[in-house]
Amino acid sequence: MKKHFSNVLFFAAATAFISCSGANSNGQEPSDSTATSQDTTKYPPVETKPGNTNYKPAFEGQTRIAGVKTTTPYEGQVVVEGLKSPWGIAELPDGRLLITEKEGTMRIVDPTAKSTSEAITGIPKVDAQGQGGLLGLTLDPDFASNRMVYWVFSEPVSGGNHTAVAKGKLSEDEKSIEGATVIYQALPTYNGKLHYGGRILFGKDGNIFVSTGERSDLETRPQAQQLNSALGKIVRITKDGKPAAGNPFEGQADAKPEIYSYGHRNVQGLAFDPVTGELWDSEFGPRGGDEINLVKPGKNYGWPTITYGIEYSGGEIGNPPIQQKDGLEQPVYYWDPVLSPGGMTFYTGSNVPEWQNNLFIGGLSSTHIARLVIKDNKVVGEERLLADKGERFRDVIQGKNGALYSVTDGGKLYKVDKK
Repeated sequence: MKKHFSNVLFFAAATAFISCSGANSNGQEPSDSTATSQDTTKYPPVETKPGNTNYKPAFEGQTRIAGVKTTTPYEGQVVVEGLKSPWGIAELPDGRLLITEKEGTMRIVDPTAKSTSEAITGIPKVDAQGQGGLLGLTLDPDFASNRMVYWVFSEPVSGGNHTAVAKGKLSEDEKSIEGATVIYQALPTYNGKLHYGGRILFGKDGNIFVSTGERSDLETRPQAQQLNSALGKIVRITKDGKPAAGNPFEGQADAKPEIYSYGHRNVQGLAFDPVTGELWDSEFGPRGGDEINLVKPGKNYGWPTITYGIEYSGGEIGNPPIQQKDGLEQPVYYWDPVLSPGGMTFYTGSNVPEWQNNLFIGGLSSTHIARLVIKDNKVVGEERLLADKGERFRDVIQGKNGALYSVTDGGKLYKVDKK
């Protein structure tokens, strides 16, 4: 059944896909510098392994879409090694990279000099057990003048820990964070070591989006569906950590006003579409069912009521297990087997024109960077980058120079760019 569906999907995608603008007949890119090119040649889906389930997708193209291949010569080069479990990347105004390390430190990497700073001090203690630690970070939109940094971490407290957001000022000598302050805590606290979410980014209105996890365990899992809990959510807060005005549950009794969307399992990727401005996420499923979602305010993304995955033990989720239900959002795309999706970014550079507006996602257990071609909010092509490196890619961003940068759990920083 799975094989038959994949074949049907491939031929349908091959005939139905229309690119934004194709290459010329001689294979060259259009001369118009503002034009972008998407390769119209379609290949079999990149995933060839059998899935964990035979669940039927909600629509054609929701999984195992036709493959694509980058035609522009590109390469992935190691910039530095020896980072200690790096988790998040933010680019400083001068092109250097501020990187978090899971155990609780930040460092600055200069990609040009291929150098790494000493550990930056002044960061509050983290609980680095399991999936916890110092996680995602972002810079204040006014960083050039105020030097403020915002980050997510698992905060140890009496009775356990929780996902928290802090902010502080990068000192002029870049050796410390000054005035570090915790501005938000995703409550309730829980004594566990899994599923903290951890991505953070600023919206155009100056408010902050943060992802949280539902802490994985059967005990906490249902809280992803509960509006009086911050677990399994995307929240939208101010620079001071207060609920942002206009949030969908503002003023609603028994609902946390910071909640932007809910029904999430463990979101570790957030990015805005550069054309539409819409928010997307990448989300861990259990055994199968990893997702990307188009995130809308107030919407319920279904976990654990619906899922395309199964328990790690092999058991079904739900009795009976269901994948679709009215009122619950479907993923735009899902993977089975899993991608293990980390950080992600949309490409807006011009170094590789055919990547324009494509979504790049770090793959952990899948050990590659996924490139997704998206048209009209549907995935129409998928490619695997750096699959020969054998690395767990934790985060990926685009630099101002048009190159992609990605950190791996093995402590490497890669630059991915045209040759």
